[in-house]
Amino acid sequence: MENNDKLHNLRHSLAHLLAAAVLEIYPETKVTIGPVIENGFYYDFDLKSPISEKDFPKIEKKMREILKTWKEFTVEEKTFEEAKKYFGGNEYKTELIDGLKDKNEKITFYTSGSFTDLCRGGHLENPSKEIKTDAFKLDRIAGAYWRGDEKNKMLTRIYGLAFETKEELENYLNLREEAEKRDHKKLGRELGLLMFHETAPGMPYWLPKGLILYKELENYWRVEHEKLGYQEIASPLVNKAELWKISGHWDHYKDDMFIANMGENEIYGIKPMNCPNAMIVFKSMQVSYKDLPLRLSDTDRLHRYERSGTLNGLLRCRSFQQDDSHNYITEEMIESEYENIMKICKDFYGIFNLEYKFRLGTRPESFMGDIESWEKAEQALRNVLEKSGKEYSVAEGDGAFYGPKIDIIMKDALGRDWQMGTMQLDFQQPKRFELEYTDKDGKKKTPVVIHRVIYGSLERFIGIIIEHFAGAFPLWLSPVQVVVLPISEKQGEYAEKVYKELKNSGIRTELDASNESLGKRIRNAKMQKVPYLVVIGDKEKDSETLTVEGRKEKTENITTLDLISKLKKEISEKSL
Repeated sequence: MENNDKLHNLRHSLAHLLAAAVLEIYPETKVTIGPVIENGFYYDFDLKSPISEKDFPKIEKKMREILKTWKEFTVEEKTFEEAKKYFGGNEYKTELIDGLKDKNEKITFYTSGSFTDLCRGGHLENPSKEIKTDAFKLDRIAGAYWRGDEKNKMLTRIYGLAFETKEELENYLNLREEAEKRDHKKLGRELGLLMFHETAPGMPYWLPKGLILYKELENYWRVEHEKLGYQEIASPLVNKAELWKISGHWDHYKDDMFIANMGENEIYGIKPMNCPNAMIVFKSMQVSYKDLPLRLSDTDRLHRYERSGTLNGLLRCRSFQQDDSHNYITEEMIESEYENIMKICKDFYGIFNLEYKFRLGTRPESFMGDIESWEKAEQALRNVLEKSGKEYSVAEGDGAFYGPKIDIIMKDALGRDWQMGTMQLDFQQPKRFELEYTDKDGKKKTPVVIHRVIYGSLERFIGIIIEHFAGAFPLWLSPVQVVVLPISEKQGEYAEKVYKELKNSGIRTELDASNESLGKRIRNAKMQKVPYLVVIGDKEKDSETLTVEGRKEKTENITTLDLISKLKKEISEKSL
């Protein structure tokens, strides 16, 4: 925590330093606000003349000059009148000061060197000693409306990066450069996996190759869950508002739903989650204690009205599928069922060599049910987490409105954490839907339900594994697994025969006998991240063998039959 506080204060101090430098170079500038953000800081300016990133060296030079004089930060509390007078010509600061007065908050000014700013605090004690001049840099410029309101004036936002050491800054820049190369939106286009269109913001179009990848993940999920006794259902994508009112989503989630008023007092909601329909299915069944755990899985398409500013390719969509399941159990089964689900997590993430940890989300401010049930549920999840042996953290108040949850936090190849699947324990919705099962004593009892997803959103999972593998998927997931490349027309007949044998054996194969040079065709196949290239020349044609170049090794004099056997083994084992 001390290191986090120090880094926060370092970045906050640099935001002040940036403002001071801009004011010295462009004295007619009006400064506004400059918060700390992940990996750095920014400051918003009302400039008389536009600037560009070409001006960064000049501003950075001025920042380093000023930094030498910044020995400390001093704080002074001001009255409302004093503060207004000081910033009399700056309507942005006076608006902030008015807001502080309305909230009856104290008004503090922080000064270092000759620069003073309205601020709540959180700075380094001695910036000139604690800030390394080679551990920060200005990053980019963007437009930003004052206070995020498009009705207000557009300001100039300057972003900066800041770390405690030069090495940390360089590591971050290298990591970001690698992340840009792996960007799933860029690779998705280049590899022909997916696209977006302005008529459906946040809703991906899956192209033929991308749909192969999508269906492979879905099929693996389906086969493995069937082995474990999960039963798949499908339910309507649109339900009357009454359903969402019973579940509690109308009160807690309506603003994030697509809603249609069809007239004649008929209001419908496109489903943002599968839970209420899963409750309806359970209620339609005659369930005995012998049927529990009853695991009803579902991969229906969902829609959520994510705000346009939050949309981010596949990582945050408005249309997506989840590998969902609602597991109905007794209270006595909670810990054992969670242990079973955690075993599935281990198996599913293991085949991708993905590291993960858990995060417990506890009772939020807005919740359904009684505190006693919540405390019982939270303790059960703590017990499960302790037994799991996996690293976990606690996010206070981050549970679902109907129950506490355990989130799966995945780490990708670049060391980034992603919240993926979740396992939510629910005592509330079964009561609201009046669900019952017959216990061994013949009495009717209310089940507990675990809402769980492993991949999470398939869209987000695919976006992350595109970046994790940099588009070079394992063989079993690759949309094209083999490309056959005859050197010239002379080998065309044999190449066609090899192509058909591979394809008829279930190997996803393409034949590239175009007029391009062999070198260019090989480059094209590698750019498309195809795992295996089969090159056929006179030697291969005459001996009826193949030369195969994989990502890890090159094999010569292998028969088509042996290649098929090798590929099928790699596919069945889900090898990386």
